[in-house]
Amino acid sequence: MKNFFIILVFILTVTNLFAQSEENMNSNNNLNDTLVVLWTSGDPEVAEKVCFMYTHNALKRGWFKNVILIVWGPSANLLANNSRLESQVKSMISDGVKLQACKACSDSYGVSKKLEDIGVEVIYMGVLLTNYLKSGYSILTF
Repeated sequence: MKNFFIILVFILTVTNLFAQSEENMNSNNNLNDTLVVLWTSGDPEVAEKVCFMYTHNALKRGWFKNVILIVWGPSANLLANNSRLESQVKSMISDGVKLQACKACSDSYGVSKKLEDIGVEVIYMGVLLTNYLKSGYSILTF
């Protein structure tokens, strides 16, 4: 009977270790499947020819399961005042790219409402970006 309990404890311990290992692997896969793009440039050519092209294709072509585009600094002002970029962002949103903008930045340019109207989630980003960085997400900056 004593041996039975020892074997049972051993089996439960091993099962628990495998479960934890699988949970960690799934968590790491989620981290590996999420791309966070930090767009700070006020240059429309950088937006169209580099940032948007890669960001949109990363999701559409399945390079990443989840793609988050953060609008930060001068890019907030550029997006709010450029109808061509606005159209491209709306297309990204409809395809599943998550858009977030730094509220402090967009407020400083007076464009928070305009970004919200486009479909961008306007929130304070300092803590959230820090969490993305500390969690190990893939971060790309333009």
